[in-house]
Amino acid sequence: MASLKGSRRRGAGLHLVLIAGLLLSVLPFYWAVIMSTHSSTEIFSYPPKLLPGSHFLENAHHLFDNVDFFGSMANSLLVAGSVTVLVLFFDSLAAFVFAKFRFPGRRVLFALMMAIFMVPAQLQAIPQFVIMAKLGWIGSMTALIVPAAANAFGIFWMRQYMKSAIHDELLDASKLDGAGFLRQYWHVALPVVRPGLAFLGIFTFMGQWNDYAWPLIALTNPDNVTLQVALSQLNGVHGTTDYGMVMTGALLALVPLLIVFAIGARQIIADLGKGAIR
Repeated sequence: MASLKGSRRRGAGLHLVLIAGLLLSVLPFYWAVIMSTHSSTEIFSYPPKLLPGSHFLENAHHLFDNVDFFGSMANSLLVAGSVTVLVLFFDSLAAFVFAKFRFPGRRVLFALMMAIFMVPAQLQAIPQFVIMAKLGWIGSMTALIVPAAANAFGIFWMRQYMKSAIHDELLDASKLDGAGFLRQYWHVALPVVRPGLAFLGIFTFMGQWNDYAWPLIALTNPDNVTLQVALSQLNGVHGTTDYGMVMTGALLALVPLLIVFAIGARQIIADLGKGAIR
């Protein structure tokens, strides 16, 4: 009886900790909603406003007047979507080779890839810009998509996932059925590692969607910028910063991320559930 009461107390304590963590995680999003529905004067009033206001439509109207919000969002969707698809394909293909095949120089190539993984992205900006300029891609979306089409983190993540998720017996059975490399990759490996692909897709899409520095450097045409660069132009519009308008833009920019996260998380949970049943 005492052990039962102790387990209930531990369970209640764990639930309280989880609820507190949930509230702390939701608080920034809630505060962004509050700020987007108030004017700048109301945002800096004391005591602070804790309930939604009535200025959201006004802030949205000012936002659309100052920047090409939907055009910039379309550019970000194009870049983030294209990069995500390419990363999922190239990284999973390379990871499949590293995880399940033996070939000369495999360890050296993997070590070289991990060394590249440790190089900060800021150090790559100048040589990357020079290469893009020589190819004539500066100012176009190609300068954002092609350099990000594969990355060391994705290969490392999928390699580690495939090593434990794809059993050698499964590949041996597919070989007996006459499956070649591409059929093994497409029909055997990918269905097994969909949770890992879902995580990599979410991670890649969010990283590209929130990227600011490289699009600011590479997209020299102000009419062809991504959403994060466009939103940065709201700071100091007409000599002052309308924080209600800025927060409205930031809040609307979160919507595609929430949709992608919901789809990816649902895929992860569904595939893990199927795996548990099997």
